[in-house]
Amino acid sequence: MISRRSLRRGDQTTVDIEPRRRLGLSRMTTERPMTAEQAATLRRLAEAAYERDAFKPNLTRGEADLRIAILAAKLKLLDGPPHTL
Repeated sequence: MISRRSLRRGDQTTVDIEPRRRLGLSRMTTERPMTAEQAATLRRLAEAAYERDAFKPNLTRGEADLRIAILAAKLKLLDGPPHTL
């Protein structure tokens, strides 16, 4: 579950969703371009999930990590048996 914390400063309200802090990543790390390993993984998962638009060569490390997690979860759901209630 993603924790949200709302901060009020003057006229602005910002919402802080803290996935980076829980993963131990700094803001500086997530804003750098994705690594070659992330690019290869993301490209492979995007093709396997039939979502070739999910791969963009100019993603940041944080965006790439998020897309990799989403595509891996989608593929895991597709590999499982159909629901039987």
